[in-house]
Amino acid sequence: MNSGKFLKNALAGVCLAAMALCLGACGDKADSAQPQGKTDAACEIKVGLVGENNGEWEIVKKNLQAQGIKLTLVKFADYTLPNRALQDGEIDLNAFQHVAFLKSENEQKGFKLTRIGNTRIVPLSAYSKKIKSFDELKDGDTVAIPNDPTNGGRALKLLELAGLIKLDPSKGYVPGVRDVTENPKHIKFYEVDAGNIPSVLPDVAVAVINANYALDNGLNPQKDPIFSDGMGKIDPQNPYINIIVAREADKDNPLFQKVVTAYQTKEVADYIVKAYNGAVTPAFKY
Repeated sequence: MNSGKFLKNALAGVCLAAMALCLGACGDKADSAQPQGKTDAACEIKVGLVGENNGEWEIVKKNLQAQGIKLTLVKFADYTLPNRALQDGEIDLNAFQHVAFLKSENEQKGFKLTRIGNTRIVPLSAYSKKIKSFDELKDGDTVAIPNDPTNGGRALKLLELAGLIKLDPSKGYVPGVRDVTENPKHIKFYEVDAGNIPSVLPDVAVAVINANYALDNGLNPQKDPIFSDGMGKIDPQNPYINIIVAREADKDNPLFQKVVTAYQTKEVADYIVKAYNGAVTPAFKY
């Protein structure tokens, strides 16, 4: 073998070895049998988020970087996109939804996604530019609610909790407008994409807005609501706990468990409490 050919083969062997190391660390994420604890500077995990108020993930990113894991935060504009992106393998994890939303997505769209860790509990609240309490709501007033089944259902449960309507109890946590059995004030329901509800707030009597979109639009979920659903307790059965989600095939991947561990720290918990003025509650023990 001549020296040029030998050098070429040697370089190829080095490249293959480097590729194998990278794949062993972070390559086939569906293979839960990959060597645990191995990391590499080239290892990258993509996490899908929604909205702009996800500052705690910068802390997670820093914690993982110290372990040689690159965390890339992929921002999506609304709730309809990150689960499809995860199912299709465009991202590795997502962290934007609560348990009830994931259950609905899996059932309706055939996704095979699962919770691998808890993040925080975010209140759903009613806001108004026109009234200061539901006592001032007039007959026939319009209330804007999210148009997706789980957040819309949660909004209707909030209105039921406030004593404004009654719902068919058999529908559980995902009732629709058609499941309203009593509506003494003849409320008109305006169903809008969750991310667009803040923009219609001036035009309706009340708007039920998710906390992340409220924060993105300059509302304070602790001080500004006229009513909140008060689901801020760490209860394993709470369907509104926000979660880190993976594909079912990846649920035991040790690298993804490192993401959960890096999130569930006192540093992250302290940030959540401070950054959201106590309106958002960490949903994990640390």
